[in-house]
Amino acid sequence: MSVRELVVLGTASQVPTRHRNHNGYLLRWDGQGILFDPGEGTQRQMLRAGVAAHDLDRICVTHFHGDHSLGLAGVIQRINLDQVPHPVTAHYPASGQHFFERLRYATAYRETVKLTEAPVAGDGPLAVTDTYTLDARRLSHPVESFGYRLTEPDGRRILPERLAAHGIKGPDVGRIQREGVLDGVTLDDVSEVRRGQRFAFVMDTRLCEGVHALAEGADMLVIESTFLDEDVRLATDHGHLTAGQAAAVARDAGVRHLVLTHFSQRYSDPSEFERQARAAGFDGELSIAQDLMRVPVPKR
Repeated sequence: MSVRELVVLGTASQVPTRHRNHNGYLLRWDGQGILFDPGEGTQRQMLRAGVAAHDLDRICVTHFHGDHSLGLAGVIQRINLDQVPHPVTAHYPASGQHFFERLRYATAYRETVKLTEAPVAGDGPLAVTDTYTLDARRLSHPVESFGYRLTEPDGRRILPERLAAHGIKGPDVGRIQREGVLDGVTLDDVSEVRRGQRFAFVMDTRLCEGVHALAEGADMLVIESTFLDEDVRLATDHGHLTAGQAAAVARDAGVRHLVLTHFSQRYSDPSEFERQARAAGFDGELSIAQDLMRVPVPKR
């Protein structure tokens, strides 16, 4: 059975707290595992969440600030220690190649796994698989930063009432699906397009074109909301979003499930992020991320 869910490993901005680890997010997408922004302590959080190194197929780093990347060294070494039997691909800003190399070879270890380096140089597709296309878009932060988006290919939904209207049943249902036409009846006559699921991951950034492009029509948007709205000036100065700004992006983009995360340690009441998100007019599903929570991607 296919599983599509977000496993939250850490939610803190800049420094960890007693209750929030540095960033880390695993997206389970059918049989694939994509690890986003492994901050310090990610390897231990994986253990607590029941995530194994064998679950990882891709690593996507948005930018090279420590709370989003210092866990790379431990995760990469764990992949090799556990002798993961499949290749792993790492995406990260090309301008941070020297940071990636330092983290990859921070200490001595035995390399047993093929780790493919796939640096991101600009907007566009990064990978195409049977179940998704992975794209990147440039964000606005003091260091080069990219957001990521997965898009499932569109499929077809068979409509039983249309099949019945055309007298199609039994083995002929499979036949029209395979061949596209049966006795003058086309597949379009008995089905409709089922839009593929879309997942977007937006970390440290000001409002910019890339944020809106990544969020557009997403079934799930995981987005930073480092500050509350009363601190919007701080957010802009440091290249971040507020809860209200993130929620307004989701509202305008038609997001179905919004996940707010990456909270500054200055705030002690997470419910205020939810209040401000609702005040911004977002009325879809909303999660205020907590370490080790699991959030299913909304079904189509």
